[in-house]
Amino acid sequence: MRVTAGHLGWAETVFVMERRHANRLREKFAEELRGKTLVVLRIPDKYPFGDSKLIALLQEKLLVHLPLL
Repeated sequence: MRVTAGHLGWAETVFVMERRHANRLREKFAEELRGKTLVVLRIPDKYPFGDSKLIALLQEKLLVHLPLL
């Protein structure tokens, strides 16, 4: 899925897997990201959608930020 300004409009915190994702968002949506927290999870973008290893990594990395997971 491609990110749009609408996706970012309602968010308080935006999570990305890699630093390059964060850089792209900052380049394209600087105004929409103003005042929002952008978190790089440092997960390589090499997993297919829904991969069980990716899900486990996401749960592990997001637990710090979303303790109710």
